[in-house]
Amino acid sequence: MVKSEKQQVAAAQIRLVTYIGAGTNAGLSVLKVVIGLLVSSLSLVADGLHSLSDLATDAAVLLGLRLGSKQPDRSHPYGHGRLETFSAGIVALVLIVVGGGMVYYATSAIADNKTTEAHIAVLFVAVVSIVAKEWLYRMTRKAAIRSHSAALYANAWHHRSDALSSVAVIVGFISLELGFEHGDQLAAIAVGLMIIWVGVKIFVDSLRELTEGSVDPETISRVKEIINANGSIRQWHQLRTRTVGRELFLDVHILVDPQLNVAAAHEIAEGLERTLDEQISRPVNITVHIEPDIPSLRRQ
Repeated sequence: MVKSEKQQVAAAQIRLVTYIGAGTNAGLSVLKVVIGLLVSSLSLVADGLHSLSDLATDAAVLLGLRLGSKQPDRSHPYGHGRLETFSAGIVALVLIVVGGGMVYYATSAIADNKTTEAHIAVLFVAVVSIVAKEWLYRMTRKAAIRSHSAALYANAWHHRSDALSSVAVIVGFISLELGFEHGDQLAAIAVGLMIIWVGVKIFVDSLRELTEGSVDPETISRVKEIINANGSIRQWHQLRTRTVGRELFLDVHILVDPQLNVAAAHEIAEGLERTLDEQISRPVNITVHIEPDIPSLRRQ
């Protein structure tokens, strides 16, 4: 499968799970906000607004995918994959803002001594949300790992944070049942802090990619295994890796038989690229610097 085919398959998977997530988020948002307003549950309304924010991040993922999938051009010779990374950063910022807002409003409610009552409807909606959002998290995370999409992975954690926020709503419900008046607000604060933590983590990961961080150790280890398995490569050095969106970029210096002609040496480099493309699940863009295997160029 060539790189463009891998990218097309991955893009189709990303679109499918994101559309499913958007539909689920819309339904949950309406359910939570309506029930929350009817029973005056601050944490449930906050949870509903969080589900609504998921729609914005779904849109950011789809927009990043559309722009990031554009073919390389004169102004972007390495492609537009960084736009997908930016969309992951946008998702992270949305998480941080939403979490901060939830903490602010819940804290204000406690300061104003506002109390709520426990309603069984809150418990029902929270349980439905946990089941739906945990399912979305697992499905989206699986697709993100398979497609190597940072934006989709961030969105998966957005789903997981929503499930966690519903767990906090249940904790608040139980607290109210036990007579603790501010259990609902404290649950909302806990939700907000969890969401902020997830947002910061994803934002830091996005910054790492934007600052040319290397790929994960598992992928690097696999690349080294593939190079070492090539019997025509006598030695190699200066392996460097980075990612541009979902595409892996790497360059390496290889030492080959100095008696080979240019065509034969080029075929070794082409063979290495083909093998990497076949055995690495994500699209691979490799630059190979061929050197003669002579003592002065060997590395100890």
